[in-house]
Amino acid sequence: MSIQTLDDLLAQGVSGRGVLVRSDLNVPLDDDGAITDPGRISASVPTLKALVDAGAKVVVTAHLGRPKGGLDPKLSLAPVAAALSEQLGQHVQLAGDVVGSDALARAEGLTDGDVLLLENIRFDPRETSKDDAERLAMARQLAELVGDDGAFVSDGFGVVHRKQASVYDVATLLPHYAGTLVADEVKVLERLTSSTERPYAVVLGGSKVSDKLGVIEKLATKADSIVIGGGMCFTFLAAQGLSVGTSLLESEMVDTCRRLLDTYADVLRLPVDIVVADKFAPDATPDVVAADAIPEGKMGLDIGPGSVQRFTTLLSNAKTIFWNGPMGVFEFPAFAAGTNGVAEAIAAATTKGAFSVVGGGDSAAAVRALGLPEDGFSHISTGGGASLEYLEGKALPGLEVLSS
Repeated sequence: MSIQTLDDLLAQGVSGRGVLVRSDLNVPLDDDGAITDPGRISASVPTLKALVDAGAKVVVTAHLGRPKGGLDPKLSLAPVAAALSEQLGQHVQLAGDVVGSDALARAEGLTDGDVLLLENIRFDPRETSKDDAERLAMARQLAELVGDDGAFVSDGFGVVHRKQASVYDVATLLPHYAGTLVADEVKVLERLTSSTERPYAVVLGGSKVSDKLGVIEKLATKADSIVIGGGMCFTFLAAQGLSVGTSLLESEMVDTCRRLLDTYADVLRLPVDIVVADKFAPDATPDVVAADAIPEGKMGLDIGPGSVQRFTTLLSNAKTIFWNGPMGVFEFPAFAAGTNGVAEAIAAATTKGAFSVVGGGDSAAAVRALGLPEDGFSHISTGGGASLEYLEGKALPGLEVLSS
């Protein structure tokens, strides 16, 4: 896939030119609207900083949460604009609308090196419309904000699997380039799908097997071992005929898991013990039981110490590691040991020379929430769903349009 990058754009010169950047600034907020994990904002800074330093007039688009196609004050990008200002070391204006009169007036008033953040792009329902004409109409308004000699930089890897106005359609109207973040992600994922050094270990967690089915089937033929933890492990345990108490269970996926266990018995690795409790709560009392002895009325909230030990042994020899999804409810300290233990095992393997990729979303949040050093891993992805779809071999519209 041949894609022009930010370096190609900078080589042409951007001083005085308008550059539209699609960033991924979809950060988690607490009940008071404060940002709890600024990781994606930090990851977006290198591309924006390079454009600012080169004298571009930068217009940034991004989404936050899932507004229902209309204005939602709780999902305003105001806290993001403040955090971005701090990280860039300069004031970032926030438009009062998406592509309306305020956005246009502010864009026209930009001077070299200025940054304008448009309000939450998903406040305009055309952004995610299934109607090509509606999305294109919005994309034209976005392109208008950067003028006739404008350019588009795609830097939100977390959205490249979406055919949306600010991701796909705008790239059909403007000269287009991959930002630092997107280019780095593609390079890393290409390495995971092609020139992987063996042994290759995959660690999958999170709540649903259905979310990871495609990647399991794709990587089971490439990886030497696939470690299964998190809520999804209970559907696999049920497929072995074991009782899982009141643990999370996708009953419609049990037969699929049974087939996977039969087909890839030499690759799939399940927990040997589970940390259970009688309720889903931070103050629940943890108890460790064997994976084949989960009591009725109890729910599994983490993998146990024996599982951590087993998985650590597996990971210690790995030369390539891909991790996507926590091993338990890491947000509750009593049920964070599994995720922490596996993360530490991956970091230890990395120090011995393994190439390790943390596959975005909850896994990246877990690394930061548990206070683990981010440089303990070779790469921390910003796009969970996009990473998985790339590894499954699916076409990602936001990448395909960049190569055209």
